[in-house]
Amino acid sequence: MAPDSTEAPTDTSLLAPDERPPFELLDGVAGGRLLLICDHASNLVPRALADLGLPHAELRRHIGWDIGAAAVTRHLVALTGAPAVMTRYSRLVVDCNRSPDHPGLIPPESDRTAVPGNADLPAAARAARMAALYAPYRAEIDRQIDRLTAASGVDPVLVSIHSFTPVMDGLARPWEIGVLWNRDPRLPVPLIEWLRRDPALTVGDNEPYSAREGFGHTLDTHGDGRGLANALIEIRQDLIDTENGARDWAVRIKAALDAVLDDPALYRALPG
Repeated sequence: MAPDSTEAPTDTSLLAPDERPPFELLDGVAGGRLLLICDHASNLVPRALADLGLPHAELRRHIGWDIGAAAVTRHLVALTGAPAVMTRYSRLVVDCNRSPDHPGLIPPESDRTAVPGNADLPAAARAARMAALYAPYRAEIDRQIDRLTAASGVDPVLVSIHSFTPVMDGLARPWEIGVLWNRDPRLPVPLIEWLRRDPALTVGDNEPYSAREGFGHTLDTHGDGRGLANALIEIRQDLIDTENGARDWAVRIKAALDAVLDDPALYRALPG
């Protein structure tokens, strides 16, 4: 049976009553120990923001969302039984994987594309986006961590699903998949080692981005910040931009997780 999708109440300061809630929760099996997260799952823009002044073609590009990441996450939910918390609105509206003081939180430009609706944004408008979209998403992640801990009796593992472009700044990226991490090696190191057993894969360790440079704020806060084992998985977008590709990579990631998630040390929060 497909997992249920739970809706969140809307914040009417930005979202109209008939618009989608700020996050989507895909329910998993009872007593699970894994929580999936997808920070850039959607390219939707609240109606009040008029697509940020961008044509739809721009929002469909990688600047609007992580292409294929939501599909991989949905397949992983079905394969693993883990719940998932997924954003409902574009990273261009507010990037839920950036700290509140990060310059890319509400970017006036992304990959050389100006974002008119983000230019010279008043403080009140920034606060409205944070209250309507950012804060509810982050609160739901904490709520799901607490729920899983209470249900399973152990501290859950967090895995965040992202995707990256095949080329950036004119340079081809050789990796098919990368694993980002900051302070806690318990999950990412064995995950990287297992993936590298496949000679067909070029696996990045904190590539093509580094979680130590502000690109993993969600897991830095809810994972390392709470002492929970965690990893951020980046998959190259041209490999998962079709439903078949997303499913195949979800199967591959499920196999990798199965190989490393039996370690009981993963389910004990580290002291702060």
